[in-house]
Amino acid sequence: MVGPRSWTGLFTRSNNRRNDSLSPFQEQRLLRLQARLQVPFDENRPDHQEALKALWHAAFPDVALQGLISDQWKEMGWQGSNPSTDFRGCGFISLENLLFYARTYPASFRRLLFKREGNRATWEYPFAVAGINISFMLTEMLDLCSEDEAAFDVLYCIAFEMVDAQWLAVNASYMQFNEVLQATRTQLERELSLEDTQRIHDLPAYNLLYQ
Repeated sequence: MVGPRSWTGLFTRSNNRRNDSLSPFQEQRLLRLQARLQVPFDENRPDHQEALKALWHAAFPDVALQGLISDQWKEMGWQGSNPSTDFRGCGFISLENLLFYARTYPASFRRLLFKREGNRATWEYPFAVAGINISFMLTEMLDLCSEDEAAFDVLYCIAFEMVDAQWLAVNASYMQFNEVLQATRTQLERELSLEDTQRIHDLPAYNLLYQ
């Protein structure tokens, strides 16, 4: 627990016990979110393949994808030509997070993807792999008792913006990515613990999505 109170209206650490403060409707939302966390990425599943293709087209709408295994994926910040190998640390939800970001906040997504702002390092962080690391960071931070099924997805988008802002603030390069991620986690925990934060939209960093 961080700060003087639980993350009311956002997430509450539950230590794997049922949170009796949740209504039945809220508990069903929580269970659906927790179920998403248990789904590994499977490169042989058609729906997972389609999600990956959808992410490509959201990022590069005017560029035809040559295949699910292609050097093109490196342009988005995957480590190699087969993105499926990068999902080992976090499952299908990390792809869902990236796709949610691209569809819900497209201007923010593309600004970070193409590194359009700030004095950038020569050796930048890889966008897609950073996204997977942010998903994993959030699942570690939160035990995921949420009143809003989409809260985790929106928080992911905010955290990605915070990572990029921190990256620019310290003029970081690739070898400092883990330090930037930790600093982002500290800042995010601080914002989540603010007394007047009752919803994701109340976070000070939420405004980063619309700059």
